[in-house]
Amino acid sequence: MKPIILCDTKGMTEDRWLECRMHGPDGDIPYTVGGSDVAAIFGLSPWVTPLELWRIKKGIDKPAKKPNAGQLMMGHLLEPIAAYWYEKKTGNKVTDDTNLYQHAEHPYALANFDRRFERASDGEQGILECKSCTYHKADDWSDDAIPIYYELQLRFYLAVADVDIGAFSTVWGNNPDSDMAMPSVERDRAKEDMIFEKLEEWIWSLENDRPPTMEDVAPKLALESLAKIYGSSKKGLPDIEFSGKFEKPLRKIASLQEMVAACNRDIKTYEKEIEAHSVRIAELMKEHEHGVLNTTRDRLLIDFVTKTRRTADTKALKEKYPEVYSDVLKTSESRKVKVSVQPL
Repeated sequence: MKPIILCDTKGMTEDRWLECRMHGPDGDIPYTVGGSDVAAIFGLSPWVTPLELWRIKKGIDKPAKKPNAGQLMMGHLLEPIAAYWYEKKTGNKVTDDTNLYQHAEHPYALANFDRRFERASDGEQGILECKSCTYHKADDWSDDAIPIYYELQLRFYLAVADVDIGAFSTVWGNNPDSDMAMPSVERDRAKEDMIFEKLEEWIWSLENDRPPTMEDVAPKLALESLAKIYGSSKKGLPDIEFSGKFEKPLRKIASLQEMVAACNRDIKTYEKEIEAHSVRIAELMKEHEHGVLNTTRDRLLIDFVTKTRRTADTKALKEKYPEVYSDVLKTSESRKVKVSVQPL
C-alpha cells in the first residue's frame, strides 16, 4: 500500500522538522520511529543506545548535542555530490523528495528520503540514500558491503515507500572512480517482517513504560550511554542489594580486575629490568640516535632518539596566573565498576 504524505518539509526550520518527525505535523502521533532510529532500536547503532532513544521518545531527555556538528554538516553538503555521481555513473534518473511520509499500515513509522531514483533499464522507482564517510571507514563499503545500521534504515524506507529497490551512494574522497560505493538493496519481506515485529515491541515498550535493557548493546557504548543518562554518583544513597543471579558476572569482574592488576605489576617489573639493561647501551650510544648489531641469524636495531613533548606547567600557571588557570581548568568525570571480594 502506498504511503501517506503528511507534509512537505522543504523550507522548514530544523526545530519544526524535528517536531514533525517526533509527533507528526499535527502533533497527534504519540510515538514515532524514523529511519535513523531503527538501528538504535536493534542495539546496532554506533551512536545511540536503545535506552537513550527510549528516554528521548518518552520526553524524559532531550537529544544530546552532537559533538561532530561540522562533520554532520559536511555530510549534508555532500549529499548532492553523491546523488550527482550516482546518476552519472548508473544512468538512473535521480529526483528530490522533501515529503514526510507515513507507513500506510504502521502509523508510527515516518520517513524522509534523501532522494528517489528511476531505474534506467525499466523505469522502476527506488529510494536513494546519500552517505559520506572518512577514508578509514571506506572498507565498511568494500565489495558492495553495507554497514548493518544503514541497511536497516534503507529496508525501513523501502517498506514505508512501498517500493522494491533501493541504493546507496557513498563518497569518501575526490575521485569518483575509486572513492565511491553504490551498493543496491532489494526488498526482502522476511527481513521487513522481522524489522516491524521489533518496532511493534518498541512502541509497546513506550506505551507501557517498559524501558529497554543494554543487553544487546556494545559494552563500551552501553557504559558511555549510562554515564550520560545517570550522570555523577551521589553520596549518601543506600547500597544496592544484588540478587544471587549476579554472583557469576560479579566474580568474573573481580577476577579479571585482579588479572589486570597482576599484569600491571609485571609491566612495572619488566620496565625496571629494561632500564637496568639500558644503562650500558646508553653510555655507548652517547649522542647517536641509532645503532646496529649484526649476528649470524638477524640484525638488532637500536634506537636512542630524543623525543620532545611540550606541556603546560600547571603548578607555575596556577601560581603566576591564578585567574587564567581557573578559566582554563577542565573538569572530567568517570565512573568504573569495581568489585572487591570481602571474606566473611
